[in-house]
Amino acid sequence: MDIFERIASYRAEGDRLAWSGTFREYIEILKKDPSPAMTAHARVYDMIESYGFEESGGQKKYKFFEQEIFGLDRAVEKLVEEYFHSAARRLDVRKRILLLMGPVSGGKSTLVTLLKRGLEKHSRTDRGAVYAIAGCPMQEEPLHLIPLELRPEIEKELGVRIEGNLCPACQLRLKTEYGGDIEKVEVERILISEENRVGIGTFSPSDPKSQDIADLTGSIDFSTITEYGSESDPRAYRFDGELNKANRGLMEFQEMLKCDEKFLWNLLSLTQEGNFKAGRFALISADELIVAHTNESEYKAFIANKKNEALQSRMIVMPIPYNLRVSDEEKIYSKLIGQSDMKHIHIAPHALRSAAIFSVLTRLKETKKQGMDLIKKMRMYDGVEVEGYKEADLKEMQNEYLEEGMSGIDPRYVINRISSALIKQDLQCINALDMLRAIKDGLDQHASIAKEERERYLNFIAAARKEYDDLAKKEVQKAFVYSFEESAKTLFENYLDNIEAFCNWTKIRDPLTDEEMDPDERLMRSIEEQIGVSENAKKAFREEIMIRISAYSRKGKKFEYNNHERLREAIEKKLFTDLKDIVKITTSTKTPDAVQLKRINEVSSRLIEEHGYCPVCANELLRYVGSLLNR
Repeated sequence: MDIFERIASYRAEGDRLAWSGTFREYIEILKKDPSPAMTAHARVYDMIESYGFEESGGQKKYKFFEQEIFGLDRAVEKLVEEYFHSAARRLDVRKRILLLMGPVSGGKSTLVTLLKRGLEKHSRTDRGAVYAIAGCPMQEEPLHLIPLELRPEIEKELGVRIEGNLCPACQLRLKTEYGGDIEKVEVERILISEENRVGIGTFSPSDPKSQDIADLTGSIDFSTITEYGSESDPRAYRFDGELNKANRGLMEFQEMLKCDEKFLWNLLSLTQEGNFKAGRFALISADELIVAHTNESEYKAFIANKKNEALQSRMIVMPIPYNLRVSDEEKIYSKLIGQSDMKHIHIAPHALRSAAIFSVLTRLKETKKQGMDLIKKMRMYDGVEVEGYKEADLKEMQNEYLEEGMSGIDPRYVINRISSALIKQDLQCINALDMLRAIKDGLDQHASIAKEERERYLNFIAAARKEYDDLAKKEVQKAFVYSFEESAKTLFENYLDNIEAFCNWTKIRDPLTDEEMDPDERLMRSIEEQIGVSENAKKAFREEIMIRISAYSRKGKKFEYNNHERLREAIEKKLFTDLKDIVKITTSTKTPDAVQLKRINEVSSRLIEEHGYCPVCANELLRYVGSLLNR
């Protein structure tokens, strides 16, 4: 479809979703499916659940968040299970403000934006359909029309709960327009929309001297006072405050604790009783999820003030720390760069990873676990196996510091430095060294970083550089192996033949001479030593491999080169060691001969075709690795 056909299709979909009828017809809808009468909290949870989740290691990863939120699986699971799920089941937490508390640029605003966009989309589905009294300025739940005395029986019949009363505007209209006949009251389907101020409200603090409480609760329409004669007449009042417009959906308080106290007082009744005071009216019912966000320093100042105890007791505080997984930090940077106009600049493999390693290291805390340094801890957090440590050790470290991830370098700083590197004139490609150099240069401009902290960060840049050096050498060495997989598999099969003979006390037959020989101990040890298998541990390691082969055989499967992570690593390191001298000579020579030039061209082609390099960064990588190997 062309542009205008898509626009027409979208408009037609909106027309298809439109529905209007009487209150009687709405009741018939609820008899078939009571879900349209769910609370705002239940609607948000239902929306998240509709996307499904994956469970791994006893932890749920909710798919609703996975396109925009990276590395916050534990925080998101806690948020969904402890707040949204409980609130959806009408437990007391629904009477609390959800306060997302965490460091700057940690994803709090992104989380709230996701919830808003999700609600808008969900309200366009059959499951998420929302109905309201037609013309109500607060898109009110039609069931509020039912008198309090009749509600218990009707709740049982429909399988719903009815909470709240008609707003002043609808009370007046019921008397004047419908003569008290609730059957005839018009009901319409509404689509939640932040742009149209339906079901989503946003309040942002500003100068306390100029900001008016009317921003939250609506205001008197002085142009109609003379016509209706009273400030308590609903027709002389604009129900257009953020709390009014957020009814049935979500109310966001941006930087909530920066608000003047008088704005927060309105939330005391709204959270606990589900109503708020506006103008000269009785308390106005509102069903809305209140979500706020703030940083840690603001929160500490807030709880230190005894005057805030009443509001503090009505809050559920959810810490939103920085991401602590390198692979997810890469995704954050990739997403932000993808949203820019700099997509034409090639980013070399491992460039974003190097920046991510630096960022994550600044956020981690030293563990008390013996033999575990920050680099190993970073790898384990990223899902990489570290020899000598198990999953229990990982969970112990994750629970060691509750405040881990609440400090360190924020993604915004790093993306700013990446942007400064990307914007250089005539730049075709940016590599890991460019990124780390840009981050280092920016530390001098970062006024909030103390001298001692700066030294620590410089050490993390050096650690990220060392990690990149290892990756770069491995990448080039791997590219130098002609038909690497075949070479690795040949060495792998040779090793298996030898350990089988060793474990079974037999000999092996030479494929060329047909001569029987003892297992090649030198070959086996040259491979095992690559991963630190000691002389005393070699027998147990070989027997463990044989047990694994036997287990695969019983299942009718072939034991392949990639089926044992540590053995695969040992084979690769052995190949790399054997190739080191060839790589060193070829990459470091300034005047390569014909054979060396051919080899360099082959390696460059392989880096470009198989590993995502461009001609510029492939050549830079070869020169850099050559200099590393010559040190």
